[in-house]
Amino acid sequence: MRLKTFILSLTAAAGLWACQSNSAPAAEEGAAEKAEYQEFGASISPDNAMSFDDMLTKLAGADSVEVKVRARVDAVCQAKGCWMDLSNGNNATAMKVRFKDYGFFVPKDISGRDVIVQGYAYRSVTPVDELKHLAQDAGKTQEEIEAITEPKEELKFLASGVLLLEQ
Repeated sequence: MRLKTFILSLTAAAGLWACQSNSAPAAEEGAAEKAEYQEFGASISPDNAMSFDDMLTKLAGADSVEVKVRARVDAVCQAKGCWMDLSNGNNATAMKVRFKDYGFFVPKDISGRDVIVQGYAYRSVTPVDELKHLAQDAGKTQEEIEAITEPKEELKFLASGVLLLEQ
């Protein structure tokens, strides 16, 4: 399991580096219109998606878990849509979502919407430089960015597919 966590961490680091590249496709590319949702990344179905809280329970005591989970989008990378923060809707526990192989993005204007994501949930320590980069992508002020001085253990998710549910 430690190897899987290491590999997931490497993938997340690659996403951080690639987020700075301007040659990536637009968020809307590859999105297939569905009657009930838009699809990004690998084709997944909404069937058997668990709640955010059920995912947290399943992750307790494990390095990582493969899951399909329904959650609320709290924030999206405003540079490209290359990451998003999810929660159960009350913002008590947030989860940073990156996309497998940096192969797709989500629209930048979906905060407050519900999504279903499929992939791996895991915990990882995020270094200060990455936290500052993410804060910049989120549109935080320079003062807020400079206030970041400590690494942070976070709940993360590597998504192979995302369904953006209709409002």
